[in-house]
Amino acid sequence: MTTERIDRNSVGLRSERGPILLAVMLSTGLVALDATILATAVPSVVEDLGGFTQFPWLFSIYLLAQAVSVPIYGKLADLRGRKPMILFGVTLFVIGSVLCGFAWSMPALIAFRLIQGLGAGAIQPIGMTIIGDIYTVAERAKVQGYLASVWGISSFVGPTLGGVFSDYISWRWIFFVNVPLGVAAAIVLRKRFAEKVAEKTKHQIDYAGAVLLAVGGSLLLLGLLEGGVMWAWDSLISIAILSVAVALIVAFALVERRAAEPILPPWVLSRRVLNSANATAFLIGLLMMGLSTYVPVFAQGVLGTSALIAGFALAAMTIGWPISASLSGRIYLRLGFRWTMLLGSAFVVLGSGILLTVSATSGVWQLAAACFVIGVGLGFSSAPAVVAAQSSVDWQHRGVVTGANMFSRSVGSAVGVAAFGAVANGEIAARLGGAHQDIGKLPADVLAPAIHDVFYVAAGAAVLLIVAVAFIPNRIPEKPLAAN
Repeated sequence: MTTERIDRNSVGLRSERGPILLAVMLSTGLVALDATILATAVPSVVEDLGGFTQFPWLFSIYLLAQAVSVPIYGKLADLRGRKPMILFGVTLFVIGSVLCGFAWSMPALIAFRLIQGLGAGAIQPIGMTIIGDIYTVAERAKVQGYLASVWGISSFVGPTLGGVFSDYISWRWIFFVNVPLGVAAAIVLRKRFAEKVAEKTKHQIDYAGAVLLAVGGSLLLLGLLEGGVMWAWDSLISIAILSVAVALIVAFALVERRAAEPILPPWVLSRRVLNSANATAFLIGLLMMGLSTYVPVFAQGVLGTSALIAGFALAAMTIGWPISASLSGRIYLRLGFRWTMLLGSAFVVLGSGILLTVSATSGVWQLAAACFVIGVGLGFSSAPAVVAAQSSVDWQHRGVVTGANMFSRSVGSAVGVAAFGAVANGEIAARLGGAHQDIGKLPADVLAPAIHDVFYVAAGAAVLLIVAVAFIPNRIPEKPLAAN
């Protein structure tokens, strides 16, 4: 076990927490804005650089790099401290953004998106870990609401900026806009985050575990993201990628059992509260991917709305999320974690039920209402899960458990891509006699039942969410913010 400690007073002073929170919100804003701003600019990017068949990799390579690096950064944050890791992440993200802005070809842009993803892998989990360090359980859910609001604001600002830059300036500014945000966040973190980590032992970095996790996790997510898209599920390349991924992950598990300071300690998988929180994150990632992918398609292809209206229907989810996330603290302080998360999962089930009633004759408001209710449920479920996981461990393990939670959500998103895509494509193939056709060009009478099948799977995942949160302890004694 590491013997590092952090001076509680160096990060716990109330006068310093405001600037630190602002810096974390600015850092999170980099990742949140990037998640929405690029999609609207893709046509301009392709027109300028070419490579239409390659553009999906702009998103896949970013998600891969971000997901597999999260647990590694989490462990390094526990060993070296939060400040150097989040500053490294912000710096890497800004460098990647500048390079993306100057990209001269689609392959170059994809390579620079990889750099961005590696930076993003440090920003979000370590930012949340810092929040866990400097705020108590009673305060943390309200602060989680602030962070969630960053994502809500970005869901509106991102597409708008992407459209404005693409139409009136240049798509390259969707990357250059990250520079002032990143620089401001880095300056505040350097000046106001006075972290002091005392080391008493020389650490043994788990290089073997890091490599196995990075390669095995990348192959697993690659197989799930691109299976049924770039290649058939039963193709040789798909089987080979997934088989090697499983073998490497098994090897990773064996290495972690013997490592002196493992990247992902085995005890993370043996604690009830962490297993429940990670299962919750997995299902939340899966549900978010299903909604993000298929709600806009249903709005445009079945209800006949514009892309803008379809985006606003989905954005209703990001309005409900920060509202409930900020309120959840008051509830779990009175009722406990389990009951708060059960309330959230009940909202998710209710919203999924409303989603199943949406038909070709429904108004888009009904679709938006379902997304809003689901967003409320996800806020009540996700924020307490992170707080519970962080509160169950002390400072030197908080980065690991936060990273594991974020990684679980990323894997859930990748599984959601695979599962929802297989369900929709299966229904479409059955109705078209096996003929393949672009989903954006399908008639409404084929598209509607295919997406409804996806909504049924999402409803099933919502029920499983109830099961996952039911296992989390209702009360968790808070570990100290630091060892004094």
